[in-house]
Amino acid sequence: MFEGQPQAEIDALIKSNPEFKQLYQRHRLLDKKCMQAELGVLPIDDMTLGQMKREKLAAKQRLLSIYDRSH
Repeated sequence: MFEGQPQAEIDALIKSNPEFKQLYQRHRLLDKKCMQAELGVLPIDDMTLGQMKREKLAAKQRLLSIYDRSH
């Protein structure tokens, strides 16, 4: 998700910003579930998968906003 940004900066934000930490964890969980659903490991209907992808995108946009503000 944060290609090109140093992992140390991401880790520092996770430690110092509770909102960032929560969103980061939520995004990772949604990413994992979406991948499992697309592989057929997690049985889920298309509507639910679409909702999860939209939520994941919203979390990513918010994370990027927080990251940009911190730099």
